[in-house]
Amino acid sequence: MSEAAAAASEIVDVAVGVLIDTAGRFLLTSRPAGKVYAGWWEFPGGKVEAGETVLDALARELHEELGISVDDARPWNTTRMDYAHARVRLHFCKVLAWRGAFEMREGQAMAWQSLPVTVAPVLPGTLPVLDWFAAERGFVGPTCAAEETAATLKK
Repeated sequence: MSEAAAAASEIVDVAVGVLIDTAGRFLLTSRPAGKVYAGWWEFPGGKVEAGETVLDALARELHEELGISVDDARPWNTTRMDYAHARVRLHFCKVLAWRGAFEMREGQAMAWQSLPVTVAPVLPGTLPVLDWFAAERGFVGPTCAAEETAATLKK
Protein backbone atom coordinates (compact mmCIF):
# COMPACT_ATOMS: atom_id res chain seq x y z
CA MET A 1 0.00 0.00 0.00
CA SER A 2 1.38 3.42 -0.93
CA GLU A 3 1.92 6.08 1.72
CA ALA A 4 -0.93 8.15 0.28
CA ALA A 5 -3.29 5.14 0.33
CA ALA A 6 -2.28 4.29 3.91
CA ALA A 7 -2.89 7.89 5.03
CA ALA A 8 -6.26 7.95 3.28
CA SER A 9 -7.29 4.69 4.99
CA GLU A 10 -6.63 6.01 8.52
CA ILE A 11 -9.64 7.47 10.26
CA VAL A 12 -9.22 11.05 11.47
CA ASP A 13 -11.31 12.12 14.46
CA VAL A 14 -12.89 15.54 14.00
CA ALA A 15 -14.72 17.63 16.61
CA VAL A 16 -17.62 19.52 15.04
CA GLY A 17 -19.62 22.34 16.62
CA VAL A 18 -23.31 22.67 15.93
CA LEU A 19 -23.88 26.16 17.34
CA ILE A 20 -27.55 26.79 18.04
CA ASP A 21 -28.80 30.30 18.81
CA THR A 22 -31.78 31.26 20.96
CA ALA A 23 -34.04 31.29 17.88
CA GLY A 24 -33.09 27.67 17.10
CA ARG A 25 -30.98 28.57 14.07
CA PHE A 26 -27.65 26.80 13.52
CA LEU A 27 -24.37 28.17 12.22
CA LEU A 28 -22.74 27.00 9.00
CA THR A 29 -19.38 28.26 7.77
CA SER A 30 -17.74 28.01 4.38
CA ARG A 31 -14.46 26.16 3.90
CA PRO A 32 -11.70 28.73 3.47
CA ALA A 33 -9.67 29.26 0.31
CA GLY A 34 -6.69 26.94 0.08
CA LYS A 35 -8.41 24.03 1.87
CA VAL A 36 -9.95 20.94 0.31
CA TYR A 37 -13.51 21.73 -0.85
CA ALA A 38 -12.98 25.48 -0.47
CA GLY A 39 -16.29 27.35 -0.57
CA TRP A 40 -18.38 24.35 0.51
CA TRP A 41 -20.55 24.86 3.62
CA GLU A 42 -20.17 22.85 6.82
CA PHE A 43 -20.40 23.02 10.58
CA PRO A 44 -17.18 24.47 12.07
CA GLY A 45 -14.60 22.32 13.79
CA GLY A 46 -11.39 20.45 13.22
CA LYS A 47 -9.09 17.55 14.00
CA VAL A 48 -8.81 16.12 17.48
CA GLU A 49 -5.11 16.30 18.38
CA ALA A 50 -3.26 13.62 20.39
CA GLY A 51 -4.17 13.87 24.07
CA GLU A 52 -7.28 16.00 23.48
CA THR A 53 -10.85 15.07 24.26
CA VAL A 54 -13.48 15.86 21.65
CA LEU A 55 -14.78 18.76 23.78
CA ASP A 56 -11.24 20.14 24.29
CA ALA A 57 -10.60 19.98 20.54
CA LEU A 58 -13.95 21.62 19.84
CA ALA A 59 -13.23 24.53 22.19
CA ARG A 60 -9.77 25.01 20.66
CA GLU A 61 -11.01 24.84 17.06
CA LEU A 62 -13.94 27.22 17.60
CA HIS A 63 -11.60 29.72 19.24
CA GLU A 64 -9.01 29.39 16.44
CA GLU A 65 -11.58 29.59 13.61
CA LEU A 66 -14.34 31.82 15.01
CA GLY A 67 -12.76 33.70 17.92
CA ILE A 68 -15.33 32.50 20.45
CA SER A 69 -15.05 30.70 23.79
CA VAL A 70 -17.38 27.76 24.37
CA ASP A 71 -19.42 27.80 27.60
CA ASP A 72 -21.83 24.90 27.00
CA ALA A 73 -21.14 22.07 24.53
CA ARG A 74 -22.71 18.62 24.64
CA PRO A 75 -21.79 15.54 22.62
CA TRP A 76 -24.67 14.74 20.26
CA ASN A 77 -24.01 12.23 17.46
CA THR A 78 -21.10 10.61 15.65
CA THR A 79 -20.89 9.51 12.04
CA ARG A 80 -18.16 8.47 9.63
CA MET A 81 -17.60 9.99 6.22
CA ASP A 82 -15.25 8.76 3.52
CA TYR A 83 -14.01 11.57 1.31
CA ALA A 84 -11.54 11.07 -1.54
CA HIS A 85 -8.77 12.73 0.51
CA ALA A 86 -9.59 11.37 3.98
CA ARG A 87 -11.76 9.12 6.12
CA VAL A 88 -13.16 11.07 9.06
CA ARG A 89 -15.12 10.25 12.18
CA LEU A 90 -17.22 13.33 12.87
CA HIS A 91 -18.07 13.93 16.53
CA PHE A 92 -20.96 16.42 16.45
CA CYS A 93 -21.54 18.47 19.60
CA LYS A 94 -24.39 20.87 20.21
CA VAL A 95 -22.98 24.20 21.34
CA LEU A 96 -25.66 26.05 23.27
CA ALA A 97 -23.65 28.88 24.87
CA TRP A 98 -20.52 30.80 23.94
CA ARG A 99 -18.79 34.11 24.61
CA GLY A 100 -17.19 36.61 22.29
CA ALA A 101 -17.88 38.22 18.97
CA PHE A 102 -17.55 36.08 15.86
CA GLU A 103 -14.33 36.69 13.90
CA MET A 104 -13.90 34.70 10.73
CA ARG A 105 -10.19 34.13 11.34
CA GLU A 106 -9.63 31.96 8.26
CA GLY A 107 -11.45 34.25 5.83
CA GLN A 108 -14.48 31.98 5.75
CA ALA A 109 -18.09 33.11 5.51
CA MET A 110 -20.77 32.33 8.10
CA ALA A 111 -24.53 31.97 7.84
CA TRP A 112 -27.21 31.30 10.44
CA GLN A 113 -29.56 28.72 8.93
CA SER A 114 -32.75 26.82 9.61
CA LEU A 115 -34.39 24.03 7.64
CA PRO A 116 -34.28 23.92 4.70
CA VAL A 117 -30.70 25.17 4.40
CA THR A 118 -30.32 27.82 1.70
CA VAL A 119 -26.51 28.01 1.35
CA ALA A 120 -24.81 25.79 -1.22
CA PRO A 121 -22.94 23.64 -1.87
CA VAL A 122 -23.07 21.71 1.41
CA LEU A 123 -20.49 19.05 2.30
CA PRO A 124 -21.87 15.50 2.57
CA GLY A 125 -20.74 15.30 6.22
CA THR A 126 -23.23 18.06 7.00
CA LEU A 127 -26.27 16.27 5.57
CA PRO A 128 -26.78 13.77 8.42
CA VAL A 129 -26.99 16.67 10.88
CA LEU A 130 -29.74 18.27 8.84
CA ASP A 131 -31.64 14.96 8.96
CA TRP A 132 -31.14 14.78 12.75
CA PHE A 133 -32.52 18.31 13.09
CA ALA A 134 -35.49 17.39 10.89
CA ALA A 135 -36.26 14.36 13.07
CA GLU A 136 -35.94 16.37 16.31
CA ARG A 137 -38.04 19.24 15.03
CA GLY A 138 -40.68 17.32 13.10
CA PHE A 139 -39.57 18.97 9.84
CA VAL A 140 -40.87 17.31 6.67
CA GLY A 141 -39.41 17.92 3.23
CA PRO A 142 -35.96 18.48 1.74
CA THR A 143 -33.48 19.68 4.38
CA CYS A 144 -31.04 21.17 1.90
CA ALA A 145 -31.37 22.79 -1.51
CA ALA A 146 -28.05 21.21 -2.54
CA GLU A 147 -28.50 17.54 -1.51
CA GLU A 148 -27.97 16.29 -5.06
CA THR A 149 -24.80 18.34 -5.45
CA ALA A 150 -23.43 17.16 -2.11
CA ALA A 151 -24.26 13.55 -2.88
CA THR A 152 -22.04 13.66 -5.98
CA LEU A 153 -19.00 14.27 -3.76
CA LYS A 154 -19.44 10.80 -2.23
CA LYS A 155 -18.81 9.06 -5.56
